[in-house]
This record gives sequence, C-alpha cells and structure tokens, in this order.
Amino acid sequence: MLRDLRARFGRQPNAAGAALKRGPRRRGLFALAGLGVAGLTGYAGWRQPAQALSITREIAEMTWMEVRAAIQSGIRTVIVPSGGLEQNGPHMIIAKHDRIVAWAARRIAAELGNALVAPVVSYVPEGDYDPPTGNMMLPGTIGVPPAVFAAVLEGIARSLKSAGFETICFIADHGQSIAPQAEVAARLNREWAGKGSRVLAVESYYADAAETAYLRGQGESDAAIGQHATISDTSELMAVYPGGVDLSRLPKGAADLSALGAFGDPRRSSIARGDAMMKLKVDAAVVQIRAAAGRVAG
Repeated sequence: MLRDLRARFGRQPNAAGAALKRGPRRRGLFALAGLGVAGLTGYAGWRQPAQALSITREIAEMTWMEVRAAIQSGIRTVIVPSGGLEQNGPHMIIAKHDRIVAWAARRIAAELGNALVAPVVSYVPEGDYDPPTGNMMLPGTIGVPPAVFAAVLEGIARSLKSAGFETICFIADHGQSIAPQAEVAARLNREWAGKGSRVLAVESYYADAAETAYLRGQGESDAAIGQHATISDTSELMAVYPGGVDLSRLPKGAADLSALGAFGDPRRSSIARGDAMMKLKVDAAVVQIRAAAGRVAG
C-alpha cells in the first residue's frame, strides 16, 4: 500500500493525506461564475486524471469535491426536477416528462447563473393500482403513492440543506406531482423558518394555462389541445428530444387516439411550438425564483 502511494503520487503517503485534507483549490467550477477549470482537476495532486472533467451544472456528473467547491464559491441554489414514467400514446416514449424536465432544469440553472441541478425524480404519482386508474391502466407506467413521492422529495431537500444549499427549487412536469410538491415545501419551510434554508415549490413552471392560451392563439381548439400526450407535451418533447417522438405511429382517425392513450390531437405538433412552450415554462420558473430571492434580499 505504501509503495503504491509513493508510486502514484511521487511523495510520502502522509503528504498525499495532507493534500486530501486541504481539499480542492478554490478556483471553482463554472466559467459563468468566474471560476477556472483548474479547480475541477487539481485537488493538490490527489486526483490527476488524464483528461479534465467537463464543466457541468449537474450534481450527478460532479464529484463531491466539485459540489463542495461550488457551494463554497457562493452557488447555494439547486433545482430539483421531477418527471414521470407514464404511457404517452403510440407516438411518444414513456420517459417524456423526464426528458422535458431535465432539459428545462438545465436551462433554468443556466438562466439563473448561480444554480446546480439535482437528478430527475422519475417515480411520481400516476394513479391507483387496483383497480388501475389514469395512466396506470396502460403498461409501462410506473407510479408511486403521493405520500411516497412526498417522502422522496423531503429526503432530497434535507440532503441538499445539509450540504449547504439555501434555496431548493422543486419543479414538476407532471400534474399529479404539484400538490405533494407544494405540501412538502410548505412543511419544510415551517420547520426551517429562520434556519437559513428554504424550499420553493415553483408552481409557475407547470405553465398549463399559458400553454393553452398560446395554442388557442395558434388556432387550436380545446378538443385538439386536449389533456394528455397531445400537442403541448408532444411538441415540447420534439423540441428537446426529437428521437422520442414518431408522429407516423398515430392513426389517421382522431376517434382512435383516446383508446391508445392520447387525449387530444398531437398530429399538428411541431418543434417550433415546442420551443415556444418550453420558453414559457422556463421563463415563468426563472421569474418566480428570482422574485423569491428578491423578497428574501429585501
């Protein structure tokens, strides 16, 4: 063991241990935060990969030292996205919500300029099991009870608070996640009052009314806009992950769509519409988060 340490570090083992205790060089993490790439690779000689890690805002793609360096540099906001695994008709992948909310979370963090992104929570409420209701009626959907989803969010928030994050932002891309998300945020904020951390339930991200208004302005009827696996979410997935959509799988008759799990008419979905609606969601979330930060600062 001692020989291996000497060979790897070219110094006495106790020097290598001292280097580890010193932690990462405070050159930081993100170019947007005015921090250099050297902080990603140095760690006083302890970790010297052949190639530097890529600069990222995603916690799952970072080392713990990189997360610590980000927090120490002043990045105290974190986005916690939740998606969902549910049937989305014959034309769209089951991970639709995960793909959309992951893209949105990265964009929100980039717009804020001072936030990291937690991994997507895929397991969310989807309906009852026996007898099955909602999306649980079709194979491929994986759901958990609302209380389980709420407990997962609570554990995530407590973990992030203990790491040093001060503003924990929940964003949900699935309607049944909104109420449990709000309940957890309210409960933790009561518990943490005056303790330096808070949770934001960023309900404005779920911009259903704004998207409906946009599509009506595009000449779409309420029947075509629908409620699930239709123009809005199909267009959004086309914009952020086009490989997850195949409109050619849709039947020609609109009457056939509901039996296949699409409640509305997704056939006029487009990347352009998806771009516009993703902007609505991201902009609304950024405004709410910044407004909350302003209230605290004031």
